[in-house]
Amino acid sequence: MTTSKQLFTHISSEGQLSISLNEVEVAQPKPHQVVVRIEAAPINPSDMWPMFGPANLAEAKLNDDKAQLTAPVHERLLQSVRTRLDQTLPIGNEGAGIVVAAGDSPEAQALLGKTVGVLSGAMYAEYICVPVQACIAHNEGVTPKQAASSFVNPLTALSMVENMRLEGHKAIVHTAAASSLGQMLQRICNDEDIPLINIVRNKEQEDILKAIGAKYICNSSDENFRADLYKAIDETGATLCFDAIGGGEIASHVLTAMELSGTKEITGFNTYGSEANKQVYVYGGLDMSPTTLNRAYGMTWSVSGWLLNRFLARLEPKRVGELYQKIANEINTTFTSTYTDEISLADVMDPATILKYNAKKTGSKFLVNPTK
Repeated sequence: MTTSKQLFTHISSEGQLSISLNEVEVAQPKPHQVVVRIEAAPINPSDMWPMFGPANLAEAKLNDDKAQLTAPVHERLLQSVRTRLDQTLPIGNEGAGIVVAAGDSPEAQALLGKTVGVLSGAMYAEYICVPVQACIAHNEGVTPKQAASSFVNPLTALSMVENMRLEGHKAIVHTAAASSLGQMLQRICNDEDIPLINIVRNKEQEDILKAIGAKYICNSSDENFRADLYKAIDETGATLCFDAIGGGEIASHVLTAMELSGTKEITGFNTYGSEANKQVYVYGGLDMSPTTLNRAYGMTWSVSGWLLNRFLARLEPKRVGELYQKIANEINTTFTSTYTDEISLADVMDPATILKYNAKKTGSKFLVNPTK
């Protein structure tokens, strides 16, 4: 192969988003690189901001030859993407395919013909040239579709548990917990006997988690939600929360329940609250409204952002390699992913399809197949 069709995004300084399907040259692999024919690449929530930024997708339009999508950017939010203005950027965080060419190094040659998961930020393409370090080699018989979600969700779920242990916590609270990631985290916690408190928003999501063995489920739509949350936190001793929602009062509710549990046996005057550190990591933005903190939890607490790649940089390379191997060995069990729709590169730009995959509904996950 010499060329590849690939999706790119661009935001102009005048406030116009465009996504286009372009023909690009495929690089010859250097000794440490491989060329992968991409056959499956998921659309994750983390792909949305790189793809669209703050564009008004309700006004998105395809041009006449359907090779480019355009949409206006909300003017008040243009400043939030100033560092990427007038740049043409590839899109697609992860995917999987077959290695069809390899550099001269033994590590690269060993991947020839294998199914690999790839993390690159440029996966919505027919072919891609990447370093071997960006690949997870899968076991014989694993298909690209099965390996498509090898990185973002599996590594995030595993890293949450690693983070728990590094900071000395003994249980986890997780919001938006019925997602693909949340289900993976529950399976890991089942296997490793880690208490996990799942916060969901409806009965359907409760049922999803009950079916895979979840013990602690708190429905934020129930009138007794905060009482249920306190009971679960008090029983497990959870002092760590990973929050995919971001906006609203959910982080504050979690911290309040942790504080009530931590101070229930304190008698006498207490100015500063419980001594145990109560930590909420916000790793998603399903709700883009302000995060509201009601400060009812003493002085030993923290709410901060959490990014997977920055956390992985804290781990020894050997440990990261062990996590990769665990994902490869359990891609069809612990880390299995299901997809409701399979679309082509051109379909990614279809306004009606965008509204569907950008809805981020539980149980709805789109897979891009560049061979379609």
